[in-house]
Amino acid sequence: MRYRRSQLHFILLLLAYYCPTHIAANGNGTTVQCLPGQASSLLQLKHSFHNPNLSSWQHGTDCCHWEGVGCDMASSQVITLDLSYRDLQSTRGLSPALFNLTSLRNLSLASQLSLLSQNSISGEVPEFLAAFSSLSTLDLSDNEFEGQFPTKIFHLKKLRSIDLSLNTRLFGHLPNFPVQNSLELLDLTDTNFTASIPDSFVNLKFLRSLALSMRELADGTIPLTFKLPSLQFLSLHGSGSEKPNFSWIGNLERLRYLDLEHYNLSSPITSWVGNLTSLTSLLLRDCSLYGRIPIWIGNLTNLSRLYLTSNNLQGEILNSWNISVNYYPLSLTGFISICAGDIPKCLFNHPKLGELNLGSNQLSGHLVDVSAPRSSPLYYIVLSYNQLSGHIPKSFFQLTKLEDILLESNKLEGAVELSLLSGLKYLELLSLSDNMLSVTDGEYPFPSLPNMQNLYLVSCNLAKIPSMLRHQYEMDDVDLSNNNIDGVIPCWLWENGENSIRFNLSHNMFTSLEKCTLLNPTMRSLGFLDLSSNRLEGNLPIPLISSTFGGVLLDYSNNSFSSITPAVDMHINNSIKLDLSKNKLNGDIPTSICGGNYEILDLSYNNLTGPIPACLIQHGNMKVLKMRKNQLHGILPENIGEGCMLQTIDLNSNLIEGKIPRSLSNCRSLEVFDIGNNHIVDSFPTWLGSISNLRVLILRSNQFYGSIGSLTKGVAARKIFSGMQIVDLDSNNFSGSLSSKWFDMLQTMMANSSGEGNALAFDSSFLGDQYYQEILTFKGIELTFTKILTTFKMIDFSNNAFDGPIPASVGKLIVLHGLNMSHNAFTGRIPSKLGDLAQLESLDLSQNKLSGVIPRDLTSLTYLAVLNLSYNSLTGMIPEGQQFSSFTNSSFQGNEGLCGRPLSKQCNSSVTGTLNSSVSSQDSVGTIVLFVFVGSGFGVGFAAAVVLSVVWQAKRWNCNCFPVPPVTMI
Repeated sequence: MRYRRSQLHFILLLLAYYCPTHIAANGNGTTVQCLPGQASSLLQLKHSFHNPNLSSWQHGTDCCHWEGVGCDMASSQVITLDLSYRDLQSTRGLSPALFNLTSLRNLSLASQLSLLSQNSISGEVPEFLAAFSSLSTLDLSDNEFEGQFPTKIFHLKKLRSIDLSLNTRLFGHLPNFPVQNSLELLDLTDTNFTASIPDSFVNLKFLRSLALSMRELADGTIPLTFKLPSLQFLSLHGSGSEKPNFSWIGNLERLRYLDLEHYNLSSPITSWVGNLTSLTSLLLRDCSLYGRIPIWIGNLTNLSRLYLTSNNLQGEILNSWNISVNYYPLSLTGFISICAGDIPKCLFNHPKLGELNLGSNQLSGHLVDVSAPRSSPLYYIVLSYNQLSGHIPKSFFQLTKLEDILLESNKLEGAVELSLLSGLKYLELLSLSDNMLSVTDGEYPFPSLPNMQNLYLVSCNLAKIPSMLRHQYEMDDVDLSNNNIDGVIPCWLWENGENSIRFNLSHNMFTSLEKCTLLNPTMRSLGFLDLSSNRLEGNLPIPLISSTFGGVLLDYSNNSFSSITPAVDMHINNSIKLDLSKNKLNGDIPTSICGGNYEILDLSYNNLTGPIPACLIQHGNMKVLKMRKNQLHGILPENIGEGCMLQTIDLNSNLIEGKIPRSLSNCRSLEVFDIGNNHIVDSFPTWLGSISNLRVLILRSNQFYGSIGSLTKGVAARKIFSGMQIVDLDSNNFSGSLSSKWFDMLQTMMANSSGEGNALAFDSSFLGDQYYQEILTFKGIELTFTKILTTFKMIDFSNNAFDGPIPASVGKLIVLHGLNMSHNAFTGRIPSKLGDLAQLESLDLSQNKLSGVIPRDLTSLTYLAVLNLSYNSLTGMIPEGQQFSSFTNSSFQGNEGLCGRPLSKQCNSSVTGTLNSSVSSQDSVGTIVLFVFVGSGFGVGFAAAVVLSVVWQAKRWNCNCFPVPPVTMI
């Protein structure tokens, strides 16, 4: 993250231009009285958020003194509104009340500088912002804004900075920038803007910082003579498939920071880079570069940071160019072959090298002693994720300027005494995880390390908690997981500290928690506590006070806790992720659990009974509710409010009755709804299709009834269920025929996407993405999906009473991976259009009333691993070729009219060359005969055509199901 901090530092320096105006407006002691109309508008804005964390915004007080608000000294107009990093949430975008603040100069709702207090504001960016003629800075970064961005905002003449980054559903295009503009910063990273550079970009004479995700940049898009005279910071991120021509960058004479990522340049490092003599940072990550590192890179004498990660460059470390003394730090992270072999000793003895990052390479051999360690400038060593072996030299721990040591994931061995760290007074981070080391305390007493913040000793054969932690008051993150520590978890771990701390003690052998005074004022607050996979039992306590920053994560899963203590009823103001799954909790869910401000709550795989407390589903801030595999009963809570933030509801395998509450449609962010394996009696919830984010719908093993095909007309009907990727209706009482229009709605299953896709996840404001897990019947067996890719698509309509034909429109779902329509009453032929499902891996149409031949088109399904067409009324010869040769008898049994491999009933060898012609070919024979005999009269000609068609078909299949009479011409 150091490079990111450097990037942000550059941006903050740029934005420092804006600070004096704000200070002048409020910093000279003159009383500024807020205008009543503007105070009223701000209060309306506050109440538009679901959880307004704005305590100073109170009616009857001066809004110019409210947090995040700045007023102009002369006019008393609100000119600054900074609501960054306040954990604000809204699903309706920005309130129209903001329109009344027409004098705004600075508006910020950013989240990206904070991991714990992110905003989450969705909806469209309001077009009325284009009317704020004085607007100078606009920062909406790291939210969930969506839709078309109003282009007119770019035309504001006083606009100097606009940051829309990390709004992945926001789209638009770069406008024609006016000649008179003041834009200095533009950041559209991780948006869906069309990234073609317009000719009007030459008007951005003051632009200093530009960051784009250039997904559509192609050769020739930018003129080779293109110049931005003031540009100093340039970050362009691709998606891995683009092959742009970047030679125009060589014209940017003042460029100091260049970051290119994820492009398929498929070339050596080109010479235009050598023209950028002002560069201090060069980052060419994952650009498919190959060949040797060119010698001329040494001409970039101002370079202080070089990242060439994840390429195919070759050569010896530091020998392919004459390294300048200004290379400080040096990072060669991620080379595939450049860093294979031993580490040259000269690296550690370089007189000017402060940062050495050779992680994620193929380094082998032993670490060597460092000569003159006390005079070495090295402060940052990363050798993680290599093949290094042997012992860690003691001289490493004598590099007195060290701040970070990362040696995890190697093959290092031997004993390491933590007392060796006693001389590293600047040390902030130590990671020795995942080696073959045995870490012990060493000598006593152990002195405090004043700057120590992060300690990672995963899989280090620890037998007890290191005593050094008793003396550390600034710790942020401690990971002691996967060790052999047993006994009681002591209170002193989270006492006597100031910072919010993260502890991972999972996968040990702890048996109990020491009872602590929960509201002890000396106790540090916890942001993360993972006690999962231990041997803890009895009552379930929560030994912490509220986090002072943002979220609190408590993971008590995979233990033997039997009950929840009243400690759960603590007043915690921050968002909580509480995982109590896979314990032995029993009885009703206590109402005290409603006292927490839960964002994620997982009570799955316990023995809980009773109804679901209404507060859990009606909770305004809840994003994920998982109660799978309990014995909960009763009906689902009604009266779900419009502020519902739920993204995932998993209530699978309980005893829930009644209907799905219609108010669930207020959960506009819902992506996953799993009510499978319950006792729900209801009709198909077509109304859920209006939730545009819904991707997974699992209703299996309930008592749903009726048709699923009744839809209203119009645009709304065409868009419902458009985002679905998994639909599971297995084992219900659905009936009737399937409308072809039903499958026409599943637009996501029709879109062919490239790449492997991301894992389907729910976003947590303080944990990042949390992966959704599900048990699905796929390829004929129950499989547990610990991650479901967004590219995975499946439909299961099995074990119902559907009848009529299978709609040919199913063939439009070209990215479908699994289709199960077994155990129904479908009739007619298998649609040949199923052969268009090129990615299909599992097809089950067994136990129906299907007839006719097996379409030869199915042999083109090269990914098909499971096929079950058994127990229908299919006839004719089984197609041969491709995947069909791998299927066994069980795929086709129960169809008396079928013949050919793999069945024992063979077809006549004389017709194997013409097997499985299409139905249309059969019909054409009768049609030709019909026209030949039309001169003999319609009745005679028609009868002859029918008879000959039957004879031809019987010979073709070699079926002896009925005698073939001789044809007598009259």
